[in-house]
Amino acid sequence: MKITKYNNYRNISGNKLKELRKKSKMSQQDLAKKLQLEGIDLTSKEISKIETNKRLVQDFELFAFAKIFKVTSDEFNTENK
Repeated sequence: MKITKYNNYRNISGNKLKELRKKSKMSQQDLAKKLQLEGIDLTSKEISKIETNKRLVQDFELFAFAKIFKVTSDEFNTENK
């Protein structure tokens, strides 16, 4: 069985990603550029979809987010409120 939603969300890390990005005073485009340096090709549009829970997050993307923001991947393991 393929699950693409959990409690009506496509991911539970989008809010935390947005929070960390804004705290770092980084635009979605800035984040996309940093991700490219990590070998992850995401556009600012895809980052927006993640932040608004409209796109699934791959495990390797989550680890790249954690590396960029210098947090553990567990930091993203919180449900949306």
